[in-house]
Amino acid sequence: MSIRTNQRPTFEDSATIGFLRRRTAAKLRAAGIESAELDARVLIAHALGIEMAVLLARPDTKIDAEAEARLEACMRRRLAGEPIARILGGKEFWSRSFALGPETLVPRPETETLVEAALAALPDRNASIRLLDLGVGSGVLLAAILIERPQAFGVGVDRSREALAVARANLENLGVGARAVLMCGDWGAAIGRTFDLVVANPPYVATAAIATLSPEVRDHDPLFALDGGADGLDAYRAIASDLPRLLASGGVAILELGDGQEAAVVRLARKAGLIVNDAARRDLSGRPRALVLRADGGMKKTLGSAGDPH
Repeated sequence: MSIRTNQRPTFEDSATIGFLRRRTAAKLRAAGIESAELDARVLIAHALGIEMAVLLARPDTKIDAEAEARLEACMRRRLAGEPIARILGGKEFWSRSFALGPETLVPRPETETLVEAALAALPDRNASIRLLDLGVGSGVLLAAILIERPQAFGVGVDRSREALAVARANLENLGVGARAVLMCGDWGAAIGRTFDLVVANPPYVATAAIATLSPEVRDHDPLFALDGGADGLDAYRAIASDLPRLLASGGVAILELGDGQEAAVVRLARKAGLIVNDAARRDLSGRPRALVLRADGGMKKTLGSAGDPH
């Protein structure tokens, strides 16, 4: 344990939690970090290995030199622009904790809009849903939907084996690993079966716009998970062309959108023969975020040679 409550402080370990919190927040503010106070609390709790409630309740607790050195190491990374989630090695999504890796995006709160749209599109909690996550990354979408739909079975595809290893660990840790298969591949190209629900958060930043992203994203998220090609739509083109054969009759696909992309993705979907009934579901900032696409309900589809994933 790195906190001391009943020992006389020495010169080396005379700092208290409260003092370090004020000093850390001041350094972060001076560096222009808007979330300075919150980041300070999170980094101190991480460096000390304590819960946030303990940190707030015991500001006069003395900190030893080893813990202070860990905090300073975290601070150097934060001041260099590394996101808090990368420093901690994980991020919360859908009220669960997910580990991250260098080959996975840091999940954003707006991506939870896809989970909301999926649950609304398939509201029966006990339905035996066949789920496909294209570009599974750390597994946040796949895991969240499997948690909410306990009879569902999911397949996750990613071209990064390192990302798949992170996803597998997350699925196992959250207790849904037995209901998921992970595959290395390029979008839906290697999939030979149909699904009731397909979700994807593809790369959608135009190549020329990568340089304008915040350093936290540009320098720390994997480029292949950001770069959507010259117009940001390359992944949507590939996914839209595959969806008619991947979706079961009456199946639903939900795609995350970048800013200003709704109309273009709707055109791609309709060109592929998919149905777009409604405007994209908006995230908490009011931006169109989750586009719901449907297969032709009258179109009979058969499972591929790989069979039913159940």
